[in-house]
Amino acid sequence: MKCPSCHHADTSVMDSRVTDEGLAIRRRRVCDRCGFRFSTIEEVEILNLTVVKRDGRREPYSREKLEGGLRKALEKRPITVQTFKRLVGQIERDIQLRGRAEITSQDIGAIVIKRLQRIDQIAYIRFASVYRQFQDVETFRQELNRLLRKRRRRPSPARPKPQKQS
Repeated sequence: MKCPSCHHADTSVMDSRVTDEGLAIRRRRVCDRCGFRFSTIEEVEILNLTVVKRDGRREPYSREKLEGGLRKALEKRPITVQTFKRLVGQIERDIQLRGRAEITSQDIGAIVIKRLQRIDQIAYIRFASVYRQFQDVETFRQELNRLLRKRRRRPSPARPKPQKQS
């Protein structure tokens, strides 16, 4: 890897650490010529995956498009950079586990919705309104009601019983 300071071709790795639940490696490097220190991040990349769009067009998978859609849904929501990266990694892992050379944009949307619903319900509704192409307020209300019913069915966390005082 070239040094970002002097552009010398040889750098040495000083330290490597696994990050993002094992989906990336952070390497501390030093230039062999000028001694400049810098970090690099190595991540898994999905290669040779074709996305089939709603209109039948095919295009190569793009992490940037996935991240852009997620950023819109998560805009002004309390999500850390680390949580965002983990979310992208989980979605890409779900895509790869399908084990196919092609995936529809609808399948990607379903994976995103499943993951977003666990992280942030506002972002989930934002993404769902685009993904499911809500046509009117009634459709939006139906989705909200479905989400609220799911929340009510979830068991509430067990609370510790108060101890008797002697």
